[in-house]
Amino acid sequence: MGGDHTISYPILQAISGFRVVGAEECWHKSLTPLMKEVREQMGDGPVYISFDIDAIDPGFCPGTGTPEMGGLTPIQALEIVRGCRGLNIVGCDVVEVSPPYDFEGTTALQGAHLLFEMLCVLPGVQYSR
Repeated sequence: MGGDHTISYPILQAISGFRVVGAEECWHKSLTPLMKEVREQMGDGPVYISFDIDAIDPGFCPGTGTPEMGGLTPIQALEIVRGCRGLNIVGCDVVEVSPPYDFEGTTALQGAHLLFEMLCVLPGVQYSR
C-alpha cells in the first residue's frame, strides 16, 4: 500500500504476459468488455494486480506525485478491479498515493476502497455488494 513499484517478488512469480491499453481507449465507455478479454487472455495463470493511483484522473485523485490528465474515472477503476473476479490472483497492491498532495483525503479513500475491492475478488472470497 502506498509506496512505488518496488514490491517485486510476488509480481515476478505471477508473470504470465501483459497488454498495454492506452487511457484514450478507455474514454467514454464501460471497461467491462475489456475485462472480459483480460480474463480470457489470462486463463488460469497466476495474476498480480498492481494499481497505480495516478491512472485515475487527478480531478478525482489529486494525491499523487505524478498526476496524469485524461485518466480513468473511479467507476472505471472499480470496473477493472471487479472485472478481475475469477482470475487466479496471487497478490495485489495500490501504489503512488502521496499524503502530502492529498489535501482532502480523497486519494487515500479511493486507494483504500480499491484495496477492499481487490480483497473481494481474491479466489475463494465470497462477498456480495
